[in-house]
Amino acid sequence: MRSIILFTIVLLTARLIAADRAQFGRAWDRNMVSAETGLPETFDVKTRANIRWIADLGTETHGTPIVAGGRVFVSTNNGQPRDPQNATDSGVLMSFAEKDGKYLGQRTAPKLSDDPYLDWPKTGQSSPATVESDLVYIVNNRAQVLCLSAADPAKPPLWIFDMVSGAGIWPHDGAHSSILIHGRHLYLNTGTGVDNTHRKVRTPDAPGLIVLDKATGRFVAREREGIAPNIFHATWSSPSLGRVGGKEMIFFCGGNGITYAFEPVAQDVAAGEPVALRKLWQYDLDPEGPKTDVHRFTQNKSEGPSNIFGMPVFADGKLYVAGGGDIFWGKRKAWLKCVDAATGRELWSYELNKHTMSTPAVHDGLVFMADVGRTIHCVDAATGKGVWTETGPRGDFWASPMIADGKLYIGTRKGDFWIMAAGREKKVHATLELGSAISGTATAANGVVFVATMKQIIAIGK
Repeated sequence: MRSIILFTIVLLTARLIAADRAQFGRAWDRNMVSAETGLPETFDVKTRANIRWIADLGTETHGTPIVAGGRVFVSTNNGQPRDPQNATDSGVLMSFAEKDGKYLGQRTAPKLSDDPYLDWPKTGQSSPATVESDLVYIVNNRAQVLCLSAADPAKPPLWIFDMVSGAGIWPHDGAHSSILIHGRHLYLNTGTGVDNTHRKVRTPDAPGLIVLDKATGRFVAREREGIAPNIFHATWSSPSLGRVGGKEMIFFCGGNGITYAFEPVAQDVAAGEPVALRKLWQYDLDPEGPKTDVHRFTQNKSEGPSNIFGMPVFADGKLYVAGGGDIFWGKRKAWLKCVDAATGRELWSYELNKHTMSTPAVHDGLVFMADVGRTIHCVDAATGKGVWTETGPRGDFWASPMIADGKLYIGTRKGDFWIMAAGREKKVHATLELGSAISGTATAANGVVFVATMKQIIAIGK
């Protein structure tokens, strides 16, 4: 009997852990799909229908909620100070109790003040946390990688790696980096980019992708593909992972608009200078776009290079990548592309509206995508043919579509929140006004959908 009870406890614990969402996208492919069920088709903030709890954040929140170990972590700013002794402009990682939204604490980092383009004022901290066991890994607004206690992120970090001094990067606007864990290593994009003129890269040897030892923060490896001189704006796309023909690959979209597949670094790599990641293939999303002297196209809305903001997503031996002209400085063209993950060969191309900031979600033979033309796209994953589109009356999509329980959840920059059927038949369950812009992607965990607006986090569940 005792063995049966112990087995049941272990099984229930495993199920609870599996229902967490401990990083941005699924751990093994970065796909924006959740196995959660029983989620609501609508909710009402005013009447609190299908609302578990609501908690205040800062005044600018661009981070995606991360749920693990009974806690919810959200990156935000210090616009509504929790600490009366600290009202300075800062990046903030807040922690809440998953059950009832009780505020548990925070970690703050003052903004870099030398140049606003290094760490844009009032935007706070944008990177989502990655949680493993009782540790939180995060990239803060100062381009530092930190290993923190999940129980109390305010405690001194177990280690810090400064990417400016340690990897020679030049941060731009603010890091948006979701850390990928692979064995004993952390893979992350560095956020390196142009200077305040938007026409010069001051650190042409800086890496776009680095690897750190998760136990110590030691700088283990980096890409050496010569990406930095041709970065049009910054490096905002986070790496992903896939297993192709029994072999694991790390996928990364550089700030030069090129997608790379790398061999993972050896788990027992020796101490010393960072080794170079071995490239397996590369893919150009925009072969007609310029690849050198790219900054002559700054503010050119009709021609120029491409950039990639969202993550590459691996599914069924294929890689799905979305990108195009830079939303702030570039041409008004964008595409969703499908690539053979074994070779990097393009399989199909689907044109989007204007620009895109989103990561694709691949589910049940369909790819769901959003763009800043206020449009949600449903595309056949095998052929690249459009199945349906839905365009809203207002509000661009910066967030990515999140698929769970047969539904698509996504918010807009005007504060509208959409819930649609995630299938071949177009059906809108609800469009709700939340009163504040939404930049981050919704998260589903343990029967609840977590949505962060600029000012609040909302836990939605039946």
